[in-house]
Amino acid sequence: MAESSISFFVEKLGALVSQQASLFGVVEGQVRQLCNELEWIRQFLEYADAERRYDKMFKLWVNQIRDATFDAEDVIDEFVFKLERKWQQRFNNLKFLNFLPVCMGLPDKLPLVNELNDRISAVNITLEKILINKGRYGMEDPRAYEAGSSSSIFHTWKEKRVIPSAEESNVVGMKNDVVALKRKLLEGEMERGVVAIVGMGGLGKTTLAKKIYHDSDVQHHFDRRAWVYVSQEFSIRELLLGIAKLVNVITLAENEKLKFDDDELGQEVYKSLEGKRYLIVFDDVWNTHVWRGLSSYFPAESNMSSRVLITTRNDQIAMDARSDCYKLQLLDEDKSWELFLNKAGSAAATWAGLEEFKEGIVAKCKGLPLAIVVLGGLLSLKDLTLDSWRKVLKSMDWHLNQGPHSCLGILALSYNDLPSFLKPSFLYFGVFPDDSEIKASKLIRLWIAEGFVQKRGKETLEEIVEDYLSELIQRSMIQVADMRVDGRVKSCRMHDLLRDLAISEGKEEKHFEVDENIDVINGLPTSVRRLIINTHHQIISSPHLQNSNLRSLVLNTLPTGEEDEVVLFQKCPKLLRVLHVNVTQIQGFYLEPSIKMRELVHLKYLCFSGFHSMIIRLPPSIEGLVNLQTLDSDNQLIYIPHTICKLQQMRHVTCRDGWISRQSMRERWVYGHLDFHKMTNLQTLYLPSDDWLEDDNLGKLTNLKQLKLKKINPRSLEGLFRSISQLTALQNLKLMTNGDFSLEEVEYCTIGLKSFSCHKCLYKLFLGVTILRLPVETAHYLPNLSQLKLYRTRLEEDPMPVLGRLPNLRILILLYDSYVKGKMNCPPGGFLVLEFLQMQKLHQLEDFSIEETAMPNLKTLKIESCDRITRFPDGLLRIGKLQRINLFEVSLELKNMVSNTPRKDWNRIHLITSYAPSSRKNL
Repeated sequence: MAESSISFFVEKLGALVSQQASLFGVVEGQVRQLCNELEWIRQFLEYADAERRYDKMFKLWVNQIRDATFDAEDVIDEFVFKLERKWQQRFNNLKFLNFLPVCMGLPDKLPLVNELNDRISAVNITLEKILINKGRYGMEDPRAYEAGSSSSIFHTWKEKRVIPSAEESNVVGMKNDVVALKRKLLEGEMERGVVAIVGMGGLGKTTLAKKIYHDSDVQHHFDRRAWVYVSQEFSIRELLLGIAKLVNVITLAENEKLKFDDDELGQEVYKSLEGKRYLIVFDDVWNTHVWRGLSSYFPAESNMSSRVLITTRNDQIAMDARSDCYKLQLLDEDKSWELFLNKAGSAAATWAGLEEFKEGIVAKCKGLPLAIVVLGGLLSLKDLTLDSWRKVLKSMDWHLNQGPHSCLGILALSYNDLPSFLKPSFLYFGVFPDDSEIKASKLIRLWIAEGFVQKRGKETLEEIVEDYLSELIQRSMIQVADMRVDGRVKSCRMHDLLRDLAISEGKEEKHFEVDENIDVINGLPTSVRRLIINTHHQIISSPHLQNSNLRSLVLNTLPTGEEDEVVLFQKCPKLLRVLHVNVTQIQGFYLEPSIKMRELVHLKYLCFSGFHSMIIRLPPSIEGLVNLQTLDSDNQLIYIPHTICKLQQMRHVTCRDGWISRQSMRERWVYGHLDFHKMTNLQTLYLPSDDWLEDDNLGKLTNLKQLKLKKINPRSLEGLFRSISQLTALQNLKLMTNGDFSLEEVEYCTIGLKSFSCHKCLYKLFLGVTILRLPVETAHYLPNLSQLKLYRTRLEEDPMPVLGRLPNLRILILLYDSYVKGKMNCPPGGFLVLEFLQMQKLHQLEDFSIEETAMPNLKTLKIESCDRITRFPDGLLRIGKLQRINLFEVSLELKNMVSNTPRKDWNRIHLITSYAPSSRKNL
């Protein structure tokens, strides 16, 4: 992965040189030499990275290259730090002369430039020596490590795959999978079809395919069958030869056919299969070129029902082959235990001491068959004694993780197959706690702040990173935990064993470190770039921290004491890019970052979370964080100085319970109004409304995609809606007012809603403002709105006839006093794509009805605290896709009607109805 570190650094250096051309002209020769040398090294490492894991000499050489790159990065970052600090010192010395420009000429910077020249020259000399050592100690060119080479260390352990035998195909916990896949192969379309089994490494894709391949029904159904193992290193010719031998194209007497070129060989295969019903299995496919290169050699006759079966870890390969995709899932606890007992043996299955170990084994393997089989096979060789099993299970991680044939070794194939730019993103998952559900938005912002993203045309960094995330999901390396209504990933998680792989590789690559593994008291190793502090809070006040080369710091602990105030960072790691403070044990009153925070000129990501009853106070010196992109306070109370408006690199401000300080009269007179309109890079803004909204500041932030405003003053609504009408890139909008409205202000809201028709990208809307009625003109509809929440809108006209015309509305949530009349009717043909409807605390609602042909796709209905509804809508009986009804705190009459109506057409309603409270995550 060292080549990705080099790529990011070279890109950053190039950008810096273009920004500071007048300075770097003095050291242009040394900088160009550094860039050229690193680019050659990067190309070399892209060839040879796969072997690093197995060659000690090469590993040492790569580590030295990485360290030299880190040194070069330190040189450049320290130069920028000193340059910015010099500028700030000059500014502070002259700030009483408010109308004079603060300038720094070349003479001021010359000592720094000379120092930079000397240090880059030293790095170049170091790199030259490392490259000389490569030749001196006989290291091979990476091209020598090609497939089939006898010198390839990679291939000394790579397993030779053969056609599976029936005896290997004993499947446990996959009976339903076998039935489903047999149906795909034996039934359905008459023309040739492609079926793909997709899932992460170790799920049992090959085992399942073997079982089906040897199934008697499958054998009798197909005239010709062939199984070929593909792998990461494949040759179209070798695959064709394997198929040709299995379908009797080549016999011992026809060896002259081996002289055919690829196309001639493919045509022979075609002729052999023509007019036959065939099954060809391509096991372990890693590249789309496999099926693209072979598909023309397999007859696609319309009446033979031939099938091609692919196993792969990558969704993209299945999609590219236009296959019928079957996604293999992790085993549940019962099936996991059944598989373990099968592998551990009959003696272990009846052993009285087994129950003690069940919970630990199931928890560690997390439903991954490969891990279960490894542990079961290992324990089957051990004596059935408590001491013997305890000894093995204490070192369970070691047994799962050692060697190329171990779980981790097999899963590492997926890691090694990643493009170099994706490897740091995968390793970063090791930073997060075990079993954590990670918000995609947080992950994306962290990857950007860490510098993992390589620019690509005119796409935004966020768009590029979403592609990174999608590719990791397609490769089955992370799992989707939750989806947004627009189909994008909302949150994700990683299997424990893949997280172990990320931690193992991350430590090897010096990607990050945890405080428990290093001596944080006596100093930090210079190679540590990212540090997670879980226990040793003493390091926060240590001088070693200030002098470290840390780029990222995650604090899961802070000093505790009796003081009401906790001051964070009296001593700052000056090159820090990411600071995430996540603390749950402190319940003091104030958390105040030190005024020295202004020195963190490289900081891009600042997040505070987990605090209880605490106010976070940011100092005015926050204006010194000139590269800050993300400020996230989760749901913490946070005081933000108005000087934040000077941070023009800011992209995301998520401070739901923050407040921005007001300018004094003197500040306004000297500096003018707040310049929030200059923060044009902002894409996300969650803040309570206040003075910063004046002067149409909001309307000029035209890159905003997510906007959430709380505590809106009703008197500012007219200007607010006028500003929002200019934000046509909005995707997610939430507005909540503070106080009651006058009739005039209500009219502003109604008129303001009409301006929403220009928001073609808006898919999610939360309105917590009084509007009384919705505009009825179809021209004012939001064409792509997928989710709508209404809260305290106090609608006096039935909203369903209007909302039912929204063409893409899938989720509708009507909360407290969103409708204040007694009758609500869903008209015929309305809500054609609605899947989820929730009504909560509509205290005046008495009659709720659904007409025929309304809501044909409704899956979930929740009625909560609507105590005047006494009758169940008959229209629900006609909705065949309804899967769940939740009734909570409703009238006794409604409950009795639902639970006691004996008619046959109510049986399904009885089965899908519950009376428990649902989630309260609505506001």
